[in-house]
Amino acid sequence: MPGTPELPALRRLLVDSLAALTEDASVQAAWARRHGVSADEFALDFDHALRTASSRLTEAVNSTPTAETLRRLDALLRAMSGPDQAERWEPGAMATDPGWAEVRSLAREALASLAGPGA
Repeated sequence: MPGTPELPALRRLLVDSLAALTEDASVQAAWARRHGVSADEFALDFDHALRTASSRLTEAVNSTPTAETLRRLDALLRAMSGPDQAERWEPGAMATDPGWAEVRSLAREALASLAGPGA
């Protein structure tokens, strides 16, 4: 299909977004401050990568345990969102909010699965 990114590029988009989510809070916060954005950029990048890649990586990802981990990560980030949870998206909260620790854990799990045998 013309204009549709190739599978390796889609996989890279997803892997890169997961890699950013696995970084230590200090690295994430420094990146957010340096770019003048809030922590939600990490979630937005992951959401974009997941939505873009999922339509083309169905066979490669959605039929594996990776898919469940990606769904759990997506659900967690969505649950952390909303106006009543804005404080969770401040760079400083990335080091103290337990949700961010879980985000990192799930992102590491998904990243390891995508990089594993047969990846």
